[in-house]
Amino acid sequence: MKPKPPRSALPLPRYVRRKPWGGRWFYFFDVPTWARKKGCSVGNEPLGSDYAAAVQRAETVLLPAFDSWRTDGNDGKPDVGVIRGSIDWMFNEFRKTWNEATAKRPRPLSPGQQRVHETGIGMIADYVLQDGKRLGTRRVTSLDTAFVDDLFKRLLHKREKDAGGNEILVQRRTTTNHAMKTARNAWNTVSRANPGVFPLKNPFEKMGLVSGDTRETPHATFEQLMIFRAKAVEMGYPSLATAAMIGWELLQRKAHIFIRFQVKHYRPTDRPNHIYVINWKTGTGSWEPLFDDNGEPLYPTLIRELDEIKAKRPTGGLMLRRDGTGRPWVGKDEQLTQVERKCREIIDAAGLPPLMDSNGEPQPLTFTSFGRHGGATESVTSGLTELELMKKGQWSSTKAMGHYLHGNDEGKQVAQLKRIKKRGQNA
Repeated sequence: MKPKPPRSALPLPRYVRRKPWGGRWFYFFDVPTWARKKGCSVGNEPLGSDYAAAVQRAETVLLPAFDSWRTDGNDGKPDVGVIRGSIDWMFNEFRKTWNEATAKRPRPLSPGQQRVHETGIGMIADYVLQDGKRLGTRRVTSLDTAFVDDLFKRLLHKREKDAGGNEILVQRRTTTNHAMKTARNAWNTVSRANPGVFPLKNPFEKMGLVSGDTRETPHATFEQLMIFRAKAVEMGYPSLATAAMIGWELLQRKAHIFIRFQVKHYRPTDRPNHIYVINWKTGTGSWEPLFDDNGEPLYPTLIRELDEIKAKRPTGGLMLRRDGTGRPWVGKDEQLTQVERKCREIIDAAGLPPLMDSNGEPQPLTFTSFGRHGGATESVTSGLTELELMKKGQWSSTKAMGHYLHGNDEGKQVAQLKRIKKRGQNA
């Protein structure tokens, strides 16, 4: 049996799926079940193994034909593709920019960011209007602020069934907020290249979106970090112990540690005393010194563990499982589900209790608690200035940095003790 081919991170059009066969990926257009039951004139179709050809066939022939059937022929014919100026067209043009770097976005979008956008696109484009037509078939010129505000209210809740089988309305504010931001981003991006197609005012701008998730990410203490690390090693996951220390000491995000951190970033031949700290989100990075001017290690524990890892891993990613499998922690579409799952097991086994947030609500510790959040909070209580912390954590603004700084008694006590000390000096 031939091995399964590497998973492609490239997005697929609606109703197109991929299937491995003979070491290659093959693509298929599958009409949804509800459409087949209604007698859809467009049938399922194999699209071959050529990604570009499969996408072109789906986008220019099959999907337009399906949308034409769905809307009684009001949104085009099979041979014309998605109509220029429609909301579907806007989102399709927006998709084309995802794998490119732009002036405002220095890096292509990660698969995770693309998933968020696709969810938002689906919510908006597939919204069924009162006349039975999809919103995606409408022209962008038909949208105004009043309609968008009403759309937000309609998308804000979805119907689900509770444990007793009763239908209830569930709020999904965070998801709906992301959908509106996706539409706003798509409008701004595509309208710049097509100014005559769009109205001058973006109806998705200045919506006053309010976050529905007021929970704080709990920040661990250094003592809790040590407990977590010891238990991780005991349970056979030393790479998670090292990864937590990287996040704590270098204020790294989880995705950067497990996905972007490569052997070449740690003590390369031309920089044997440095480590490259990545900020993939902003497209920046910097070389961090590992030793002081006297040659003393600044991160003795971390250096020892990374040296041991690099000795067994000459190229590629550094953060492998080291649990006997040697596999990377990152899964399909750059998801880190296994990291959170195993960390949850370690935290529970270590008996680390939830922490109370500023609202008095208990929040369980996660891997992130030991990384950027915990390390940044410790940095503040250790006396780092705002400028020093921004530089070390590579934050672009104090507003972005503020999300990682948690108000706690220790930080407030240190601040007041500094003031008292200053008064004594001036007395």
